[in-house]
Amino acid sequence: MESKLLTEFYHLDEFRTLEGYKKNGGYVQLAKALKMQPQQIIDEVKASGLRGRGGAGFPTGTKWSFLPKNNEPRYLLCNADEGEPGTFKDRMMMERAPHQLIEGMIISAFAIGSKKSYIYIRGEYHYPISVVEKAIREAYDAGLLGKNIMGSGFDHDMDVYSGAGAYICGEETGMISSLEGAKGQPKLKPPFPAVQGYLRKPTIVNNVETLAAVKYILRDGAAAYRKHGTEKSPGTKLFSLSGNVVKPGNYEVPLAYPLIDLINKEGGGMKPGRKLKAVIPGGSSAPVMTAAEVEKATLDYECLAGMGTMLGSGAVIVIDDSQCMVDMLGVLTHFYHHESCGQCTPCREGTGWLNKIVHSILEGKGRLQDIELLEKVADNMKGRTICALSDAAALPVLSFVSKFRDEFEFYVREGRSKVKGTTYAEMHH
Repeated sequence: MESKLLTEFYHLDEFRTLEGYKKNGGYVQLAKALKMQPQQIIDEVKASGLRGRGGAGFPTGTKWSFLPKNNEPRYLLCNADEGEPGTFKDRMMMERAPHQLIEGMIISAFAIGSKKSYIYIRGEYHYPISVVEKAIREAYDAGLLGKNIMGSGFDHDMDVYSGAGAYICGEETGMISSLEGAKGQPKLKPPFPAVQGYLRKPTIVNNVETLAAVKYILRDGAAAYRKHGTEKSPGTKLFSLSGNVVKPGNYEVPLAYPLIDLINKEGGGMKPGRKLKAVIPGGSSAPVMTAAEVEKATLDYECLAGMGTMLGSGAVIVIDDSQCMVDMLGVLTHFYHHESCGQCTPCREGTGWLNKIVHSILEGKGRLQDIELLEKVADNMKGRTICALSDAAALPVLSFVSKFRDEFEFYVREGRSKVKGTTYAEMHH
């Protein structure tokens, strides 16, 4: 596909080393950026329409311009916590192109006037952590980090910080708490991180993919970047395709690419003899879509929001007709119950209730009113907490139950799966 910006050289093993990266256009944009006015870079990123690739889809240039115009030290944090189930794009970006991220970060840091940045990588990513740390050392040795970068007078230091396996630390204020050495719990906003973030100083938090894209916006210009995607969702995006497809993996396509094409063209379609049943389009917290909805969907923020779900992190989980939706919801409710940080009552209690009710249905102890109870509990969890984890647990429940209600009712009546014909114990023996 001609729209490869980020992943153009990912097939080359040398692209992860400084030498190989430089051979393929590496650090040329940094040299160009350091000769520009910081505001010019911010304006270019703003004009490109780049939106946060971590899940929220907030315009990056706009976020940068929220920084106060003062002389306080400011921080740039790269969110590489990637804990959303189904998402594995940032991991590949760090493993295959660590310098692409580092260059994007130094350019971004120069634009916002930050002398210190951290890459917060999830604790389970042992290998990506070692690749990124090695690349940072190479960059220091080559004078691309540290004092007076490329003779420009700009100083910048970069460090890796590894998480300890908490999904909640992928939320920007939870990550800031963790970086500060406190318990990884989200903070109330306002104040927003751009005003008062890490160490109560102005802080910008961007995702790996967002920061890496900055280099290409600078290279090609905002107008060229906008040739990919749509007016409101410009550029290309990496999608992590998993589940019941022939070729799971990461695929870079322009935003607004048809979802069914991602499954059939990039992913090689469904496994032989299987039919598409449902898709979770943006990581496990995105409401599920039926096969009929998938046919009409394009992969951009507006289309999916209009269909009552979200693009999120771009994790497309494909579900075929052999899968039991009650069983799958059990996996999701278990995850969110386990990962709630317990700070807010509706989430701490609600995630436990959802998990308990779904599992009582799975174990053959469910009652028909439990299906309504699931919806009631999920409804009471939405929009009542500091961060979005409570909503992330509630939305899959509401969408699974409303779109596949027959499977839940059958399970309650018969004590076994409508699709698999077996009980929970038999499915998981």
